[in-house]
Amino acid sequence: MENMNSIQEMIVPFLPFIIFFVLWEVIWKLLAMWRAAQNKQPGWFICLALINTMGILPILYLLLVKNKNTY
Repeated sequence: MENMNSIQEMIVPFLPFIIFFVLWEVIWKLLAMWRAAQNKQPGWFICLALINTMGILPILYLLLVKNKNTY
């Protein structure tokens, strides 16, 4: 039980950072998955859904893959 208390004491100071990075990942992932779905790219959609890279893969996808619906 003492180990559990020491783990909690270590995590609590970092909780704001953990929450920030979770929200960061979710926002970028949803944006990229939305674009992959609109572009009918199931491979990208599945990769974006399964791979967690703290937003790096979704940001690269959004920057490098052009939207097929642009004029």
